Amino acid sequence: MPLPAFVSSITLVHSPSSFFLLSKLSRPRMSSPASPSVSIPIPQNRVVLGVGTVSVDFLAAVTSYPNPDDKIRTTSLKIQGGGNVGNALTSAARLGLTARIISKVANDSQGRSILEELEADGVDTSFLVVSEGGISPFTYVIVDNKTHTRTCIHTPGSPPMVPDDLSRSSLLSALDGARIVYFDARLYETALVVAQEATRQNIPVLVDAERKREGLDDLLTFANYVVCSAKFPQEWTEAPSIPSALVSMLLRLPKLRFVIVTLGENGCIMLERITNEIPDQLEEFEVDSLLEVIKGRKDKKINIPTSVSSPVAKLRAEGIGTVCGRLLLGTAEKIPESEIVDTTGAGDAFIGAVLYALCANMPPEKLLPFSAQVAAGCCRALGARSGLPHRTDPCLASFLQ
Repeated sequence: MPLPAFVSSITLVHSPSSFFLLSKLSRPRMSSPASPSVSIPIPQNRVVLGVGTVSVDFLAAVTSYPNPDDKIRTTSLKIQGGGNVGNALTSAARLGLTARIISKVANDSQGRSILEELEADGVDTSFLVVSEGGISPFTYVIVDNKTHTRTCIHTPGSPPMVPDDLSRSSLLSALDGARIVYFDARLYETALVVAQEATRQNIPVLVDAERKREGLDDLLTFANYVVCSAKFPQEWTEAPSIPSALVSMLLRLPKLRFVIVTLGENGCIMLERITNEIPDQLEEFEVDSLLEVIKGRKDKKINIPTSVSSPVAKLRAEGIGTVCGRLLLGTAEKIPESEIVDTTGAGDAFIGAVLYALCANMPPEKLLPFSAQVAAGCCRALGARSGLPHRTDPCLASFLQ
């Protein structure tokens, strides 16, 4: 039975079909407190490989973003490693995974500091290419204390990485024993070579779809998992809403098991494909209306991240198509404004936690709150890595039981 179109607000959920749906919706899932003495297991298969950019971030926090021709002073300054894949792998390594990286830097002071910082966090840099000439990537980051936003001005490294930089033997060694391979959609020519080999070896692929980039469409055809920014799904599919765009992505990418769109303080939405159900026996719901009902199940009194899931159903997007799966809504931690320092790298922290959750075989209901909690830690310090929690951090204990 399709969900009635008028069920778009929680004040109207008293129709019989809405009661039927609400009875099948999961309650907000949150982890119970854990004793500090409880040991936190590390996944047995915990090798992850990341392919993409690393850089040095020059972070300048300011009272408010400058106007043209202004001269202002920083309130704080930090120089720290950055780059999507570098940040995400640092997050994963601190959580207990064995992280390996394929990227490229120059043999300059910035390149050496990038290597030293990654190695200090336990990231294996054996497959990171170092060129004798050129410059290493770097980024100027302006952190606005007033709006809690950041502006990034990136300078790519040179010479750029090309597939010939990675020998066949290095590629096979990097993939040896890997549970999953993660791509930030940069260095796309090299990334495609790695993705092809990973797929040949049946190693799952996760792609960070932050925005449209050269080569991203090709890379997405290999993806088993996608984590994307708030704007990407609709920009890529031209669908009228985020839920309908997620349906479109699953229809266009048949290997995709789930797609997550991160929404900052508004949490995240996941569409999970289900293949072991008999479609004829499932209820059918219009996906936008279903999301509105799920939002009504959030417990706004809970400050820590939670998740709410729909039942397995046929999820229909008008004018696009239907997929069999589940729609999940994950909430973000309600961080007091006085504790928010910098959102730089929060999405990378989230992806690092997703990598951990996949290695640990966490169900989506647990994956989303756990990843949101890791991202929240990142927002409490200046820079993408300063606030990344370690596996033993008490704030993660209940999520890792």
